[in-house]
Amino acid sequence: MNFETTDISLAHDLDAQDELASFRDEFVIADPNLIYLDGNSLGRLPKRTVEFMRNAIEAEWGKRLIRVWNDGWINTPTELGAKIADLVGAQADEILVTEATSINLFKLALAALQARPNRTWIVSDVLNFPSDLYILQGIVKLLGKNHHLSLIPSEDGITISPEAVEAAIEEQTALVCLTHVTFKSAFMYDMARVTELAHAAGALTLWDLSHSVGAVPVDLNSCNVDLAVGCTYKYLNGGPGSPAFLYVRRDLQKQLSQPMWGWFSAKDPFSFELDFTPASDISRYRVGTAPMLSMKALEPSIDILLEAGMNRLRDKSVRQTEYLIFLADQWLIPLGFTLGSPRQPEIRGSHVSLRHPESYRINRALIESPPPATRVIPDFRAPDNIRLGITPLYTTFAEIHQALDRMRTIVEGKIYEAYSDERLKVT
Repeated sequence: MNFETTDISLAHDLDAQDELASFRDEFVIADPNLIYLDGNSLGRLPKRTVEFMRNAIEAEWGKRLIRVWNDGWINTPTELGAKIADLVGAQADEILVTEATSINLFKLALAALQARPNRTWIVSDVLNFPSDLYILQGIVKLLGKNHHLSLIPSEDGITISPEAVEAAIEEQTALVCLTHVTFKSAFMYDMARVTELAHAAGALTLWDLSHSVGAVPVDLNSCNVDLAVGCTYKYLNGGPGSPAFLYVRRDLQKQLSQPMWGWFSAKDPFSFELDFTPASDISRYRVGTAPMLSMKALEPSIDILLEAGMNRLRDKSVRQTEYLIFLADQWLIPLGFTLGSPRQPEIRGSHVSLRHPESYRINRALIESPPPATRVIPDFRAPDNIRLGITPLYTTFAEIHQALDRMRTIVEGKIYEAYSDERLKVT
């Protein structure tokens, strides 16, 4: 994709041609002078959610009280799962909204290992989100340290080569557990190929879709994926800490046994039997009572994504990340930045990392510079990544231009030197 000029007029032309431009009006944008490039960490608030939640609180909880469960609340985890299924290429009865991503990963990883009792290897990679690795390490300890966690290396710190993946999966592999789009570099795996390699070796696959769902097209069924998890507060705009989701392929649902035998994973929760009998469907992967207000807040944004369509969102995302990299090549690479994401769009998700020795202070200057300077909110990922999240529902080409121009100004003028390198608790 070729861009002819760095002048902002091109950005305005691209915005004028954007068939998804109207979706920006679906979101609360309280400060039009603030450029938000962190939707890959926390999505913006949809306007529909405000009224939707007012009704959930005042009418449903406030007036209906306990009766609201039989009004339909009890089915919300599976009904929302059915909607997410349309975003990730799954059947309606294969997705469940429940718990947090880490809890879901624990449940499914342990279930997978129990289904392969004679195998002891878990394969992941060095680019995986540390929380996922911590969960896997904890499982290894829980199972008596009889399993081994093998991490596929990266030659460049950005990508994982197909050859390295193939070499890592062998006859003792029980589970291949990877993040589809990696959190730092946005490297995106060939899900179908990796799943094929795992199955050829007799292993199960577990994919983390946290940086994929709502950002790139995913087709779990066509890739024959076994298990998956994902969060909903990034590109799904479900709100801070909104409940996560899990996927279990239909034919595996009765075969696997998840370890947390909670009330709502039982076949008949309200029979109050003393001995556990698991549900026969996806509900067996539930545990406790759903956090209903957090769960209800998720629904309006999923509807918006379904209206926009994942293929259209992906097309815009590719154009916007390509435009961002074009501007970075012209303005920032000469100033000591390096690209921390793949250049090939087919293996890149919807965020771009730019690396610089002073990334943390540059990041703080972007966020904290006083008016009239343009403020930009990206995020920082150690050791030196400024991560710029493109959310096609509401990110504009003009915002990308202004953000990159502001980064150039901060570095050329050494404005970042006025900011502390002391790390805040949340970066």
